[in-house]
Amino acid sequence: MMNKTLSRLGFLIPPGNPNTEGEVIKMTAPEFSIHFTRMVAHGETGSLEGQDERNQTQIDHLPENIELLKLVKPAVIAMAHTASSYTLGKSNEAHLIEKLEDQYEIRFITAFGSVVKALKHLKAKKIAFGTPYSEQNTLRCKNLLEAYGFEVVSFGNLPGVNNIYDETTERALQLVHQVNSSAADAVFVSGVGMPTVDILAQGEAEIGKPVISSIAATMWNALQVAKVDSRIENFGGLLSGKY
Repeated sequence: MMNKTLSRLGFLIPPGNPNTEGEVIKMTAPEFSIHFTRMVAHGETGSLEGQDERNQTQIDHLPENIELLKLVKPAVIAMAHTASSYTLGKSNEAHLIEKLEDQYEIRFITAFGSVVKALKHLKAKKIAFGTPYSEQNTLRCKNLLEAYGFEVVSFGNLPGVNNIYDETTERALQLVHQVNSSAADAVFVSGVGMPTVDILAQGEAEIGKPVISSIAATMWNALQVAKVDSRIENFGGLLSGKY
């Protein structure tokens, strides 16, 4: 009987991603339930090679993924993949969200859109960010942040990445320190596939400012959209309600 009263949050996950479901499960609280569907992509998952093609395939197959996830009647569906937004761009993403919400009558959010909403909530105007991506996709992230009105004061990509899914929380924390700048209001770590949630609180303690990651922002936004009042501890100030 209790499950019938819980808000349900739906997450679309890239097919080869071994990390995100575990991170979302860690952030889950008794006030809501979580539900997953795998997206469609081909080729070597997590590789920097062919990322654009995989992103586009995931975007093209969203309708059938949403049809599956819609069956559990979620309050919101989140596309847990930041780089899809870099492929889409600001206006194409806005059009896609409007089309999907009209067609399926379910709120639809993206990881990058969640980051934008979180940074605005933090009143952060000057941003430092880091990615585990190629230089090309890192620059796309910079351009997209600037398109949303943020000033990028420092950025970079993690050196030596062969496959995003093989990266570690230690390397994510390294990236926080790599890109941090005294001029930044907040640090953003892009890349849902790289495990990040366990280092957000530590990163904030070490650099003295908000640190958000794509998946933490996505969870926070999903809870906002679903109108779930839940304070989630141990994964940074955004989710705990500190900010």
